[in-house]
Amino acid sequence: MGVLRDRMIRELQLRRYAAATQKAYLEAVRGLAKYFMIAPDRLTPQQVQDYLLYLMTQRKLQWNTVNTIVSGLMFFYTQTLKRPDIALAIPARKTPRWLPEIYSAPAGKSRALLMTTYGGGLRVSEVTRLQVTDIDSQRRMIRVARGKRDKDRYTLLSVRLVDELRAYWKVARPRPWLFPGRDCQRPMDDNTAREIFNRAKAKAGIHKGGSIHILRHCFATHLLEAGVDLRTIQILMGHASITSTAYYLHLTRKTLDKTQNPLDLLDLSQLPAFKEAPPCRPS
Repeated sequence: MGVLRDRMIRELQLRRYAAATQKAYLEAVRGLAKYFMIAPDRLTPQQVQDYLLYLMTQRKLQWNTVNTIVSGLMFFYTQTLKRPDIALAIPARKTPRWLPEIYSAPAGKSRALLMTTYGGGLRVSEVTRLQVTDIDSQRRMIRVARGKRDKDRYTLLSVRLVDELRAYWKVARPRPWLFPGRDCQRPMDDNTAREIFNRAKAKAGIHKGGSIHILRHCFATHLLEAGVDLRTIQILMGHASITSTAYYLHLTRKTLDKTQNPLDLLDLSQLPAFKEAPPCRPS
């Protein structure tokens, strides 16, 4: 797909897609072309549908995986080829969302990593790429540089986390990366962070489902339970839409318990009392 690949990369870069997203989208188109052994610009809408059906029914891929492939194909046919006819043939479907089980977070570098992930509500790719200079203890903020969609933001830095990070820094002296990999000049690999979480969860005897991303869910949910408004949580989480943040309303019962029914706010003291109605007569 030489020329087409170069065109697609150009379109992705112009829109500042993350490197991981670019790789996933290119792989989606490559998989389609490999399946039919035909250049993707020569395929029909029916063939694209057949390929997606094959992924779901024969390969039985999880919808999250299929959804990424669909997004890659949609981008290729709408932005690279300008073929809305094929894009319209790709069925739209919302990713099913399961409510994650919420639990509170569980020495050394591993503990500091997990506490930072939870305390800042960070994605795994964000916490592993933190630099020492991103920790602003004076303003009690964490700078998240080039988060999702290449956007910068600030999130909370708790006093407890400041103490933990200072103790960790005195021992490890990391620089420039807060959590370096084996090569101190490179950040920790995301999969290493995931493994640290899995080991900590197993050691704590926690059997609930969820990956390290659950710490980010806990951060948002616990803020909501503490009475923080959705708009503030949206900014701290780096959500592009308030709709994504409102999802956490489903995760906390305390929010519902504290919500007063509007009927209870009305003054009904002046309403006349109910009069006893005559008994019903059989027809």
